[in-house]
Amino acid sequence: MLRFLCFFVLLRAVPAYAEAVFLGSYEWSVTDPRFGGFSAIEVTPDGSGFIALSDRGSFVEGRFERERGIINDVELTGLHRLTNENGVALQGKENDSEGLAVGAEGLLWVSFEAAHGIRKFDGIDQPASPLITSAAFERLQINSSLEALAIGPDGALYTMPERSGRATTPFPVYRFKDGVWDQPFDIRRTGPYLISGADIGPDGLLYILERDFAGIGFRNRIRRFALDGSNEELILETGLRTHDNLEGISVWKDTDGLRITLISDDNFRSFQRTEIVEYRLTQ
Repeated sequence: MLRFLCFFVLLRAVPAYAEAVFLGSYEWSVTDPRFGGFSAIEVTPDGSGFIALSDRGSFVEGRFERERGIINDVELTGLHRLTNENGVALQGKENDSEGLAVGAEGLLWVSFEAAHGIRKFDGIDQPASPLITSAAFERLQINSSLEALAIGPDGALYTMPERSGRATTPFPVYRFKDGVWDQPFDIRRTGPYLISGADIGPDGLLYILERDFAGIGFRNRIRRFALDGSNEELILETGLRTHDNLEGISVWKDTDGLRITLISDDNFRSFQRTEIVEYRLTQ
């Protein structure tokens, strides 16, 4: 009997892996030709507002209305084109904006997939800095480069390409810190998934959003890591067509713990939708 009790205590002492529990999904639509194609989202610390990024060069600002913690309405409060350092709207391959990170004092950082670099904005209606790039980006694939962007507690930026080049090649993680680029670690590539978004949560961990297109729809996955690429943990893996093409992820904290807000890219197609999805982390 004593041996059984000791075994039971040991079982109870082993921590369970965290998992994401579905809270709700909201389909959002706005009658404006610039609305759609969302590739990133950042939720305000109190969870009431957000900034989203379109992959056709627009910032969208809005507010959530929730009932019993579940989104039941979204209000659009701002929509602005991304402009270059001269105040001219970004065009062509410079317009392929993919990753978004919000830094201290509201600074906005955006990664670009075709132009292979990042830009800084002082606000959603402010012009950009010149493109900040690296020679390391020259080997990245066209239209599959800097898809995801996240900012660490020390202000360092972490960006990742959508594709790594080969199915057996890890995803490189590039860091921009104190004005210098380096590549501190890789992310293991497993299965058919490609990176679509990233965020560093209040817990200081790196959350990677991935998606796989299987011909008739998408399936999604979230993994999280320590900021050196270690301690990989699977948080969420959805079934086919559970959600649309989820590309943006924001991890934030409310009174009940960590919450994950996701947004989909409808590719400006009528048969897809802009979906805002929320999950709660169990630990």
